[in-house]
Amino acid sequence: MDIWTLVREDRLALADLLEGLTPEQWSTDSLCSAWTVKDVAAHVAPTVGGGLLQFLVVLAGAGFNPHKASERIVRDSGHVPMAAIVADLRDHADQQKAPPGLGTASQLADVLVHTLDVAVPLGLPVDRPAEHWQQALTWLVGPQARRGFVGPDLPEVTLVAQDVEWTHGQGPRVQGSAAALALALCGRSALLDDLSGPGAEALAQWVRGPQGGEQPLE
Repeated sequence: MDIWTLVREDRLALADLLEGLTPEQWSTDSLCSAWTVKDVAAHVAPTVGGGLLQFLVVLAGAGFNPHKASERIVRDSGHVPMAAIVADLRDHADQQKAPPGLGTASQLADVLVHTLDVAVPLGLPVDRPAEHWQQALTWLVGPQARRGFVGPDLPEVTLVAQDVEWTHGQGPRVQGSAAALALALCGRSALLDDLSGPGAEALAQWVRGPQGGEQPLE
């Protein structure tokens, strides 16, 4: 299936999840460092922060540091109502734009991981099709993801997503759900206890080291 079709489906699924939240849940701390659930939702919404063009402008002003650029855009979007964020995800679910050099699969990984950033601290399930996770995980372990999204020097381990039949790497085995592996690759420690195998401790140390950190994906 086309990547943009998967992105569209996941944006709509995130909109469904967000639409049912209470104001207190919107204000809950997400897994993404210093961001609330609302902040993460505003970050993922395709045009709330002005869209890709605005992101590139802010990125240049932030010294081409994607994390600083994202933080500024989210900060400037604090006034946007919750309903408008949900509407933006629905109305622009078909948007087909990705930052230069990152590829379309970056947007799939972005929406899936940020959905976990919202759902996990709220104790809500995230059930996305296997193909979505396979494509996102393959991007996360690839070279494009090293451009500010996944830390360098991943440990030499074999990653095995048991629920979606996906494997990558060489070395001691680390097994678990696709969601737990995706969060670990993005520096989130929330589901590390769900991973097992002889390589799990090496991956956990990498996540908790200086190259980890619960940062936004773009």
